[in-house]
Amino acid sequence: MSAAVQTFTPKAFHRQAHDALGNPQIRDNFRRAMDGLMSKRRDVFSDWDLETLRELGANIRLRALAKLPDLLEQLEANCQANGIRVHWAADGDEACRIIRDICESHDARAVIKGKSMVSEEMHLNDHLEQAGIEALESDLGEYLVQLNQQTPSHIIMPAIHLNTDEISEIMHTKTGTERTRDVDYMTAAARQQLRERFMAADVGVSGVNFAVAETGTLCLVENEGNGRMTTTVPPVHIAVTGIEKVVEQLRDVPPLYALLTRSATGQHVTTYFNMISGPRKADEHDGPREVHLVLVDNGRSSIYQDDELLDTLRCIRCGACMNHCPVYTRVGGHTYGTTYPGPIGSILMPHMLGLEETKDLPTASSLCGACGEVCPVKIPIPDLLVRLRKESVGEGRGNVPGAGVKRSGKEVAAWKSFQWLATHPAAWRRSTALAGKLQALMPSSIGPWTDHRTAPKPAKASLHALVKRHRRGEGEA
Repeated sequence: MSAAVQTFTPKAFHRQAHDALGNPQIRDNFRRAMDGLMSKRRDVFSDWDLETLRELGANIRLRALAKLPDLLEQLEANCQANGIRVHWAADGDEACRIIRDICESHDARAVIKGKSMVSEEMHLNDHLEQAGIEALESDLGEYLVQLNQQTPSHIIMPAIHLNTDEISEIMHTKTGTERTRDVDYMTAAARQQLRERFMAADVGVSGVNFAVAETGTLCLVENEGNGRMTTTVPPVHIAVTGIEKVVEQLRDVPPLYALLTRSATGQHVTTYFNMISGPRKADEHDGPREVHLVLVDNGRSSIYQDDELLDTLRCIRCGACMNHCPVYTRVGGHTYGTTYPGPIGSILMPHMLGLEETKDLPTASSLCGACGEVCPVKIPIPDLLVRLRKESVGEGRGNVPGAGVKRSGKEVAAWKSFQWLATHPAAWRRSTALAGKLQALMPSSIGPWTDHRTAPKPAKASLHALVKRHRRGEGEA
């Protein structure tokens, strides 16, 4: 199956990881990109008191989460006062219906989209397509993966899995540009193709990086200008975001912005920082006539109710945990089969899809701690991965959908038998003696343990027995 139409699922993580590890092109693409991103992040923070800034960022996010219900109501009230229409969606399907209804109320047939991982989470493009509405991605990376019938492999750099030659071939095949390694030519060609679509779009859809409750302001961080075009050229702008993106005050934004840009791409600032506070006013000559904000829950409320897993919602979507993860950097984002890959995806997606679908993701980690060390808002990702591992085998609080999915009746019985034997010395001695005599019958395969290991065999005699023989002079211990 070609890469352009290949389907990835979280249930097939192990097979997909094996395939990715056997693909030298993918490994080279990611290794080169991740090395560069790690180096840029290290350099850009060299003159900063990083730990103090991280502590500030973490406290801002924790304060916002502590007041989340009240802040969401305040955000709604201030957005409405600014002329922004606010909609609430319990899940991705409801959010898609809301956006589709807005589009249909304006007889929209063409939607231009800025970068939005929440819209990916909702599968918005597919939903609109089924309603006869074309949705075109305007972020260059998103545009490329859409042309190639793929999904993003990174939350900040969607096409990071592609090298220059692959991008050139995609653009030549799909849009008729020349085959070339000239990056400026390809960028200019994509810009020209998209510029025409901006002008023809009926509706623009964007994400939101920070939603300020104090002022009803929607903040959008970007580098290409497509976000600004998406939110100003079409007559209708729809912003879509998860409910956790709210911050309390406008003064909370600069520290988070400083952490986001430096952690994500190693930049001091991005090229554009947009602050949207309402639709076009009567005396203004440009901007949308309508602005809508869709606030999406999609499992976030259930995360919010758990005092440990709540930390997942601190995330500002910088991607630093992916850039430093030894698993992600070797297998790439598509291997995870989820909207959010890497460490953050491994703690977020089980809540959205359930552990039945994502049971292997919490174990897709070496627990080296790199993700937690670089997280700009100090999310304890390794601790949360361990918590989800416990949930998957039924030893947690049971607050995650599908908790206990990896719990095996045979394994439970085996451990209970071991527990009983280990607390009854006479039975332990008899059973270990019998195991030594029957060691030739030990199977060579005992499940996943022996996938990469040799099956252990009981010794012919226990240490205690050897010591007793030595004391009796029957042989050397």
